[in-house]
Amino acid sequence: MKAMFIVAAKEFQDGLRNRWVLAITVILAALAMGIAYFGAAASGGLGFTSLATTLVSLSTLAVFLIPLIALMLAYDAVVGEQEAGTLLLLLTYPISRSALLFGKFFGHGMILAVATLLGFGIAGMVIALGAEGVPLIQLTVGLARLIASSVLLGWVFLAFAYLISVTVTEKARAAGLALGVWFLFVLVFDLVLLALLVGVKQGGDWLPYLMLLNPTDSFRLINLSGFDSTQLESGIAAIAQQGAFHSAWPPLAMLVWVVVPLLLAVRRFHRHTA
Repeated sequence: MKAMFIVAAKEFQDGLRNRWVLAITVILAALAMGIAYFGAAASGGLGFTSLATTLVSLSTLAVFLIPLIALMLAYDAVVGEQEAGTLLLLLTYPISRSALLFGKFFGHGMILAVATLLGFGIAGMVIALGAEGVPLIQLTVGLARLIASSVLLGWVFLAFAYLISVTVTEKARAAGLALGVWFLFVLVFDLVLLALLVGVKQGGDWLPYLMLLNPTDSFRLINLSGFDSTQLESGIAAIAQQGAFHSAWPPLAMLVWVVVPLLLAVRRFHRHTA
């Protein structure tokens, strides 16, 4: 356990040294503040519109950006070490392969968590100070839900990145597979689901449950749960408007999406040859 935390701390320090935390924080904060400030652009103006609309827009930003950042952050976590010739050295240390992989994962997870907290937190403070009539309690609760679920979404795709990284032998192929995973879950899955929604006229009560097979849709459901008025604006999430399942299912589904790929990555790593 101690060795795992040492590896995690090293990965986090490397992230600070490589300015990953700063870069992710600046990107999230800048885009989030831009979304908040230009929220009224559709009606021909500038400025903050409403809390519900802003949080829905921020969750849409997170759906597209957080998975991509997570995949790019960790797609070369193992295969990069192998190509650099340092993986064999790491495996000679008195640390199990499981502890090594979990340590690297938790280090990257901390980078993503800190950057997400700072990025959206800064945007939240700007909204609270610069927008008039914003209910601070609702803003705090909504942002806390957004930040927590965004971190969980990032960990899902970190787990995918590790599974990819221990499976391939070239960084270029790992990067390609990472982009493929992003396209599948962020874009393609919802298009297929919408096609099914249009094509299935009757007996489609099972369609909402398909959303649990996509961590990005579970993320959307979590962030729409507190704003009934925004559900019609959410597009694909309208499939689950009628409350087909308990509100605890989406976060549980996301936890499963973290655990399963990560355990598969650990299993694969035990068979990995440096």
